[in-house]
Amino acid sequence: MRVLSKNKLSPVSVLGLIALAVVTFVSPAFAVDIKTVISKKGIKALLVEDYTVPLIAVSFAFEGGTTQDLAGKEGTAQLLTNTLDEGAGDIKSQAFQEMLQDNGMSYSFSAGLDAFSGGIKTLKSESEGAFDLLHLMLNKPRFDLEAVDRMRASRLNGLKRQETNPQSIAGKAFREALFKDHPYSRPTGGTLETMGGLMPEDLEDYRKRVFARDNLVVGVVGAINEEALKAMLDKVFGDLPEKAQLKDVPEYSVKVGEDSHIEFDTPQTNIRLALPGIKRDDPEFYSAYLVNYILGGGSFASRLYEEVREKRGLAYGVYSYLGTYDHAGFLGSGSATQADRAQTTVDIIVQEIERMGKEGPTQEELDKAKKYIIGSYAIANLDTSGKIASVLVAIQQADLGIDYVDKRAEYIAAITLDDVKRTAAKLYSSKPMVITVGRTVK
Repeated sequence: MRVLSKNKLSPVSVLGLIALAVVTFVSPAFAVDIKTVISKKGIKALLVEDYTVPLIAVSFAFEGGTTQDLAGKEGTAQLLTNTLDEGAGDIKSQAFQEMLQDNGMSYSFSAGLDAFSGGIKTLKSESEGAFDLLHLMLNKPRFDLEAVDRMRASRLNGLKRQETNPQSIAGKAFREALFKDHPYSRPTGGTLETMGGLMPEDLEDYRKRVFARDNLVVGVVGAINEEALKAMLDKVFGDLPEKAQLKDVPEYSVKVGEDSHIEFDTPQTNIRLALPGIKRDDPEFYSAYLVNYILGGGSFASRLYEEVREKRGLAYGVYSYLGTYDHAGFLGSGSATQADRAQTTVDIIVQEIERMGKEGPTQEELDKAKKYIIGSYAIANLDTSGKIASVLVAIQQADLGIDYVDKRAEYIAAITLDDVKRTAAKLYSSKPMVITVGRTVK
């Protein structure tokens, strides 16, 4: 993310102060007045108006992400996140950076497996200029060779460091074993070979194929009304192609493979485990979310933390999570520990996974999980305008409904002990795949 500011009390400095006071419009019950806005060119956005502070936050995402990198061009989407602000239109990199700084906006771009995302925050008084600059970045980036070379060199340095990073090595092996030949198995940041070969025309090709109006979702929070938002949507996004040219990404049913160990001379062994899981739209998602929280997603409150760290001191951290992508789902877990403790740590994690499948959670565990997950939502997701804008985007991406924020607590509260036991038995009944990276203890 780039956060640009001038000396003294610049607009972005004011943004930082204002952010501390944002979301006074969120009540203790998390009620948020979300409006659907559609511009003249048919661009849809979800809007939460608030004039408590003169701030506007915009979040957006294009369906596609790194799965739209062409074969042999892996890393394109992620390099694009670094080059969109390196000059646009008739304005070269340095002058464009100065304009961004003078405007005082904060902005970011990111590329995940399923979406290319971005966002800006700006003072209302500076919003017209901020929207002009965002329009230029999305519609007319320059991709001058000097700027692309500079950003690519930075990415290559990162990739070189990953070659000797046990966590990166484990992540690569984990991804390839889990997704086989599916697009999800490819390196999202590319390789030294593919990143080294990327040129400006590759970035422009990706932008033209993926940045379009029919695969776009937008969330906006702050001091802007519906009519002004309609004008902004057409101004920023209205010149994009009507339809994206996305490559088909097939659905994939995760099937875990054989355990594997990668020998690597490092003080700590990196541990990864996986089981087949579910996607976000599965009817059992909320039940699975609660089960995962109890197993290892709840950090200090989880079974894995209690068994691995508290009782035995085997590792500093241990975790589990739901991997819910657009086209596949899996259950993941992991830790890192000294080589001579690695097998014991693996054994304990597997043991707890098996116990969860056989016994499921207790009523006490379920009650505590519900209380925390419901109560922490506003703090984790609704405490800044930027986070709320991101939630508005996520609601659309997962087709959760405009009333999701208000009804989320009801969905979770409705889950019974029978529900979580049934889900636990379904998801944790098989042996997980285990991948380790580290030294073999003789």
